[in-house]
Amino acid sequence: MELSTGYRPPQVNTAARELLPMEGQATAPAAGTILNALSTGVGSAFAIDGYTTATVTLDERDGVTGQIAGAPDGDARLIERCVSLVVDRFGDGQGGIVRTESDVPMAAGLKSSSAAANATVMATLAALDATDDISREDACRLGVEAARDVGVTATGAFDDASASMLGGVTLTDNTEDRLRARDTVDWDVLVYTPPERAYSADADVHRCQRIAPMARLVEDLALEGEYGRAMTVNGLAFAAALEFDPTPMVDVMADVTGVSLSGTGPSVTAVGEAEQLEAVADRWRDRPGTTWLTTTQTEGTRVL
Repeated sequence: MELSTGYRPPQVNTAARELLPMEGQATAPAAGTILNALSTGVGSAFAIDGYTTATVTLDERDGVTGQIAGAPDGDARLIERCVSLVVDRFGDGQGGIVRTESDVPMAAGLKSSSAAANATVMATLAALDATDDISREDACRLGVEAARDVGVTATGAFDDASASMLGGVTLTDNTEDRLRARDTVDWDVLVYTPPERAYSADADVHRCQRIAPMARLVEDLALEGEYGRAMTVNGLAFAAALEFDPTPMVDVMADVTGVSLSGTGPSVTAVGEAEQLEAVADRWRDRPGTTWLTTTQTEGTRVL
């Protein structure tokens, strides 16, 4: 028998609750290249300690508006599409606002687009309380799908995106969006970014396909864990194919574990011990552009 205490629980206005904004925030690391996927569709990348953060607010408005901090006229289609894809799958037709801010330079070969997509996908999932409803790999694939939809990638960039999402080193087949291998590495990383910018979608894919024998050699080296040698071969081959000056790599090659053109450039990344990298950093600092020392990152994208 139930006893009545006279207590009545407060009534919840569910209609009003549904109108309340839902917010989520996530941060995703940048990445450097071991193997560029433009030649064969197989790529490899490693996460580094530089970040893009996305803040997503969902409500009942129609559509999604994207904002990029420091770039009021920047192309926000990628982050807007990421929100839409996540809402289509896990939401209920919400619209909203997504804002990204980053310490990773755009169009510099450091996977800023993949980091922005990953951060936005995870922030949207957090806003919908759906982070446990999808694996990290599949969340990464949503960002890759968005990148293809808006045309900001030539390869689909699952290699770059998976490194940023999962952390560590990944090797992928971008033709199938399949993760073939993942490893944890502990390197110091020296990054040199010249003043010019290069966009992945503008890369000469045909020239890159002509160096497929070198790409397959890099793939073999990476699968054997010879990451330093792999990225050095990759750097020289793709600098030639994409018509970048190899001199920054040659200048430090004998003194580091590995050095490569990152992505489709123009940035160059070198890995090794901190003492090695500090000893050669001045050679890059004498060049126009920026040089900074960082480390690898193994945690990947995380919700804040």
